[in-house]
Amino acid sequence: MMNTKSKILSIKTLSKKIPLLKKRKKKIVLTNGCFDILHLGHARYLEAIKKEGHIVVVAVNSDASVKKIKGCNRPIQSQHARAGLVASLACVDYVVIFNEPTPLKVVQALKPDVLVKGADWKGKVVVGEDIVKANGGKVWLVKYLPGFSTTRLIQKIKSQCVR
Repeated sequence: MMNTKSKILSIKTLSKKIPLLKKRKKKIVLTNGCFDILHLGHARYLEAIKKEGHIVVVAVNSDASVKKIKGCNRPIQSQHARAGLVASLACVDYVVIFNEPTPLKVVQALKPDVLVKGADWKGKVVVGEDIVKANGGKVWLVKYLPGFSTTRLIQKIKSQCVR
């Protein structure tokens, strides 16, 4: 089993590794997110993805990217802490940090066999799905574990601290 640090790679390094894995008939499954405060919902989501494919790659938004998407009070944890936590999960094979608001460049570079998002994306365009489908891959929407979200967790922490 790989150690956590060896699972966190640059897009350039990982894009060189992927073709070798595909030659060995490994299916590449990619998902992305902020993973600001890792919780049970994240763990169950990533475990479900592992069941779908051989190699699970998680693209984690950089600090600057999270700030653009979630606002000035986020992220709670640094990109390195978030990537390290995600990489520590047994169901995750590789982690890559990306700076853009969407993972389009990651999808273009890695050309995964399966692109995964949460079921809340149903009816919406999943960034990179055209690239994945053009290469014979598919998009998979995974059901979330109800009651778990980073935003909800932050709100709970704030409400418990204010008296």
